[in-house]
Amino acid sequence: MSKRAAAAFLAPFLILFAAFFVAPIGYALVQSLTRVERSGLLGLRGSTTEFAGLANYGAALSDGDYLGSIGRILLFALIIVPLMVVLSTVLALVLEAGLSRWPRFFRTSFFLPYGIPGVIASIMWGFLYAPGTSPFTPVFTALGAEADLLGPGTVFWSIMNVVLWQFVGYNMLIVVAQLQSIPQVLYEAARMDGATRWTIARTVQLPLIRPALVLVTVFTIIGSLQLFNEPLVMQPLSTGISSTYTPTLTAYKEAFNSNNLNLAAAESIILALVICVLSFGFLRLVQRGRR
Repeated sequence: MSKRAAAAFLAPFLILFAAFFVAPIGYALVQSLTRVERSGLLGLRGSTTEFAGLANYGAALSDGDYLGSIGRILLFALIIVPLMVVLSTVLALVLEAGLSRWPRFFRTSFFLPYGIPGVIASIMWGFLYAPGTSPFTPVFTALGAEADLLGPGTVFWSIMNVVLWQFVGYNMLIVVAQLQSIPQVLYEAARMDGATRWTIARTVQLPLIRPALVLVTVFTIIGSLQLFNEPLVMQPLSTGISSTYTPTLTAYKEAFNSNNLNLAAAESIILALVICVLSFGFLRLVQRGRR
């Protein structure tokens, strides 16, 4: 194949990659390094865009609310990542072990929440959590416990439950696909050696589904740090969710409520760097463990 032909085949991808991947990142980076100066009473005499250096990054990193949202979302990721991996793996192992009578039905049932848009799922769970409409509140009351599932002390866990409910089935299917790629001869050899189901899971299945577990972990790290829909939708229902509850909500507030696109861009770049460091750090840690 000639170089011209290769370039012709690559050109559509490179054009789309530059337009929809590189250009937005470059635009956000430029926005984060500039600021808008307005003149006149109420800024009515016009505005000019100036180079601001790292001033927007300094403002973001000195904002206690923004730093608090990063700490909150890191705690969220620290808890939900192992929960997601363990639940997805256990469900996949149980379904593939033949312990349930209708594995296809249960696989589809667990996957269905993933097909529901995040906004719709948040609205639905918001009604399930709200004290006036929640079916859980009478249960807690009957047990002698007063629980406000949208209160400042509980809404963190309520949001985590929504995310688990929505994504555990999707991640389970990733693990199931990896389980189904394991050659049957390995199972037969293990059974001939007298291995129990637990022994097969521990010595055969878990080591061979390691790539799927790594993928689920990386997906969950990225998704949990980008948490946005659930707190945004539940914010009117809960006094525990502020407009700076997560880094993405903080950037959203700065961009569309405070009309400060430059600071919002800096906050978005900082969050993207945190996600890159954690994701690639985890992948590097896994690769080092394989050597």
